[in-house]
Amino acid sequence: MTEIDPAAPGTDSQDVRSSGAGAADTRRRQSRGVKLFIRDIILIFLAAIIISIGIKAFLIRSFYIPSGSMENTLQIDDRIIVNELVPNAVPVERGDVVVFKDPGGWLPENQPTVQQGGVVGAVDWFLALVGISAPDSNDHLIKRVIGLPGDKVECCNAFGQMTVNGVPLKEPYLKLPIGVSRASGDDFSVTVPKNSLWVMGDNRYNSRDSRFNRDTPSKGFVPMDDVVGRAFVVSWPASHWTWLSDFPNVFAGVEDK
Repeated sequence: MTEIDPAAPGTDSQDVRSSGAGAADTRRRQSRGVKLFIRDIILIFLAAIIISIGIKAFLIRSFYIPSGSMENTLQIDDRIIVNELVPNAVPVERGDVVVFKDPGGWLPENQPTVQQGGVVGAVDWFLALVGISAPDSNDHLIKRVIGLPGDKVECCNAFGQMTVNGVPLKEPYLKLPIGVSRASGDDFSVTVPKNSLWVMGDNRYNSRDSRFNRDTPSKGFVPMDDVVGRAFVVSWPASHWTWLSDFPNVFAGVEDK
């Protein structure tokens, strides 16, 4: 005859209680895991903002291009990354593409604000939040450095070329009207003063650069203190991505004054 274990009826009840406690522990662990995940995401986000602000403060900054004065090197609405170590820690070189604040009178008083929408607008908003994008791009200008302090910049020689310290320049980056070969439609001869730059747009016949601002307080020169940095890459749109050259061969024969 088979004996009946008197403890058997209680075993099922204990198993149920153990199972319930195990499920509760699992839920608590899952809940804690979700909270830790959210906490880590927040910490990573805050760290990214702090790092981005540090990068912006000491290294790089982003700008968008609002005009066609630097075509075909830069197109309207291109995004560029600017090295802010130039010129304070790294010297400006001839041929550099630099971003600078309005020296005074170069830009119209009522500059229209360009509103970006869609994905580009959202990205710009975030980059501005962390200090990398520049919502004040309309208050800055971008041109190519032609003359450094002490340089004598002239246009044009018998071949329609610009000269710097008497050396003619062959400028492959220029965008000229069809049938035009002169590097500038205006003749001029200037000597760049101390701590200043002479800058010109690559779209030479459609650029309000140093040539057309000689009646402003800066006399057409850009004070070195107004230079924000050197543009070194087109970062957006992806189809325009490229490193920006300072074309050292163009200025290779130019001696410093």
